[in-house]
Amino acid sequence: MLGKLARQHDPNVLVGFDHADDAGVYQLTPDQALVQTVDFFTPIVDDPFTFGQIAATNALSDIYAMGGRPLTALALVCFPDKADLEILERILAGGLSKMIEAGCTIIGGHSIRDEETKFGYSVTGLIHPKKIYQNVGAKPGDKLILTKALGTGVISTAIKKGLAQQSWIEAAIQSMTTLNKKAAEAITANAGATAHVGTDAACPEPSRRVRPAEQSEASADHVGTTAHVGTAAPGRPVEQSSTAHSHPAPNPPLSIHAMTDITGFGLLGHAREILLASDVSMKFEAHKIPILEGALACIQAGHIPGGLTNNRNFAECLVEYDEAVPADLRTLLYDPQTAGGLLISTPDAEAAVKALHASQVEAAIIGEVLPTSKPRIHITK
Repeated sequence: MLGKLARQHDPNVLVGFDHADDAGVYQLTPDQALVQTVDFFTPIVDDPFTFGQIAATNALSDIYAMGGRPLTALALVCFPDKADLEILERILAGGLSKMIEAGCTIIGGHSIRDEETKFGYSVTGLIHPKKIYQNVGAKPGDKLILTKALGTGVISTAIKKGLAQQSWIEAAIQSMTTLNKKAAEAITANAGATAHVGTDAACPEPSRRVRPAEQSEASADHVGTTAHVGTAAPGRPVEQSSTAHSHPAPNPPLSIHAMTDITGFGLLGHAREILLASDVSMKFEAHKIPILEGALACIQAGHIPGGLTNNRNFAECLVEYDEAVPADLRTLLYDPQTAGGLLISTPDAEAAVKALHASQVEAAIIGEVLPTSKPRIHITK
């Protein structure tokens, strides 16, 4: 559908919707860009406060997946005319709690009357133009890291049916209300510049529409989550030690070739976006993929959300399974996640996992990137 619309051309747009990336990026100065996203949906849990938390966590996730730092948010509210306003107050309070945790300021919003409640945010953040993580960039030899377990979609479906066990609900809610903040900061703080930025790896000067005064005020210091470990901030001299060899050599920066968050398209749907944008293939080891408690039981009981079926119909044409991969696990790979984890393509997987674990983030190496071949996605036991 978007292909039928007139294309806009703006030299400051570093990331648009060409490769189904998580957010758009607009360059302001040589060292600073805006990263913007929007997301809202209907309630997936009964408690209004928890729903608000999940909606905020999910909306913020796209900013983190690009390597950015959320700055401001606008609330988007659809609410029935005759519904109890105390419910809406609790939803807003839940969302606010997560925005405070993220250091993101809510500066307004918009509400309309609707027969069905819907809630979410438009989020704006800051990002360094040379430290943007996208779908494009994965390379053969990279390992694939996942930072959250799968299963929120099927468990949410069981919740709606009143058939989810309490331990399943608690595990799913814990996952859906955990910000990707720590995971993203562990990656960006230890990573070097990306090899590609939008359509021009050289990251040109922004358009002259940006005022010179604005350019002079900007610096890489504004992007707090992207400073290199063991290196000086741009424009600052490295402090020299008076004693030779008094400090160990810093670890080399991580090479992060591609990164996204796993949300509505499921693990294989989002993996598909990376491999098509990067012109590669992938292999996943099914037994290494983390799974939420109760997720497989939900699938076996038939608690299958419509989005899962849609994802499978869309992406499975690229997938081949080893015979030993169980049917329920095959199904889970298409489960639409809410506020899911990060999928990271990197040649420095062991070091990246170590950095994530040091930040108390669960992370597992679940597969690898291969040269383009058929099948495009291979699932082994």
